[in-house]
Amino acid sequence: MTCIIIDDEPLARSIVREYLQNHPSIEIVAECNDGFEGLKAIQQYNPQLIFLDIQMPKINGFELLELLDTLPKVIFTTAFEEYALKAFDNNAIDYLLKPFSKDRFEKALQKAIQQTTDIKTTEAVVEEAALSAQQITRVVLKDGGKIRIISIMQIQYMEAADDYVKIYTSEGYFLKKKTMGFFNESLPPQQFVRIHRSYIINIQLINRIDAYEKESWLAILTTGQKLPISKTGYTKLKEVLGI
Repeated sequence: MTCIIIDDEPLARSIVREYLQNHPSIEIVAECNDGFEGLKAIQQYNPQLIFLDIQMPKINGFELLELLDTLPKVIFTTAFEEYALKAFDNNAIDYLLKPFSKDRFEKALQKAIQQTTDIKTTEAVVEEAALSAQQITRVVLKDGGKIRIISIMQIQYMEAADDYVKIYTSEGYFLKKKTMGFFNESLPPQQFVRIHRSYIINIQLINRIDAYEKESWLAILTTGQKLPISKTGYTKLKEVLGI
């Protein structure tokens, strides 16, 4: 089994390396100290397993996984107990809370080796863990061959698009493989409101709200864009706007 260690702490990488010495069947093909390096190494080596720190410079562990087309087996490593989440309980994905013992490491490793969870389940667990971790302040996505980081302050609105979400900014829209539910829960609720099952809006850009049809309305943005508001969305919008 090939593996990559991705952690910005040299000591943490050395401990994983030391513990893996008892497992000659596992080959370390790369060590990386940030998310960008980790992404490049994963694309180059296509490892079967990664040890992945969550809090890292540039892009964090969750953001890195979101950029991958195919997920390897993952063991998260973190120094922050708030990331020791229930999302991982009874699932093939595991985490190691720093500082971790050799015994705890062995249990996580065996769990990963025996993992048979399919990719869809793994993606769902990672999304739940990311949701539980913190409100997002940015969105990291692939734009052609480049990595683009979009501050939530740049987002005008979002639109559902099958398995993706279209994120609209002044530069156009970008596709992110996430659910509308994820963004609805993770974006700051005082700034973003799901006005319709297919739309989340940055309320700072609302110019006016017009009646449209029975129990439906239109949000007119300062950009001129017109977005439908459902009955439920209208109720949420009024609560946030205080009207």
